Amino acid sequence: MLTGLKDILSLAEKGNFAVPAFNVYNMETVMGIMEAAEAEHAPVIIQSYSRLFTNKEGYFVSPIVLAAAKKANVPICFHLDHGAGITEVTRALRWGATGIMIDKSTLDFEDNIRETKTVVDMCSAVGIGVEGELGHIGSVSEEISQVYTEAKDAKKFVEDTGVTALAVMVGTAHGRYKKAPKLGIDRIAEIHKATDAALVLHGGSGVPDEEIKAAVKAGIRKINFGTDVCYSFLDKVFETSRDLIAIDLFMKDAIENVKKFGIGKIRLLGAENKA
Repeated sequence: MLTGLKDILSLAEKGNFAVPAFNVYNMETVMGIMEAAEAEHAPVIIQSYSRLFTNKEGYFVSPIVLAAAKKANVPICFHLDHGAGITEVTRALRWGATGIMIDKSTLDFEDNIRETKTVVDMCSAVGIGVEGELGHIGSVSEEISQVYTEAKDAKKFVEDTGVTALAVMVGTAHGRYKKAPKLGIDRIAEIHKATDAALVLHGGSGVPDEEIKAAVKAGIRKINFGTDVCYSFLDKVFETSRDLIAIDLFMKDAIENVKKFGIGKIRLLGAENKA
């Protein structure tokens, strides 16, 4: 069933687990994640990166996600990931997103608040929850910052913007890590205590399982997986024989591999049987 960001994150807060948020790029990644969610009776967030809404891919991927979500017997939120601006937000809303992220984390604090609140007000008019970001979460190609989001800043940001969810900088980055990260678990707990917004961990791909479990226990309620979804799909595609010409048959093992990956993360986050 298609579900809003607020509702799905409320389930996580009440149940003390985190909802896995999987980035999808095509029909096959959608199918794999959906099959994982239904197999584990788990609520999940299916999201697409802002670039797909800047370009044309989002127009084609969105109906696939919506059709899958409406058919599912578990809660599914369709979310815009790292929304770059009003154009991407508008397209995501028009194409059926039930959750929106606006990422203005590279701006200074007050500008981030102002531009995030503009999107919150816009989305509130149609009942859609918004995720913001405080503390820029970069890529693994950059040095991973050990400067974490401050609890007092998070409190003010949430109060001034009205965001439903807040991505915080606590030691992760986007991409495949060269060295496993060590998360600021105490800071997560401090921010969770200071604010009512659901806390989000970006850069979940490659974070050690014990760190993930500790982050969820400390109060993280949404964890993003993008890079490893791609690897789970592409690794199997590259292994599949080129002698198999029919594309639907060629993709079956790749879909199954995405499903296996999704099941593993659902269980790691404690989301199984929580739908």
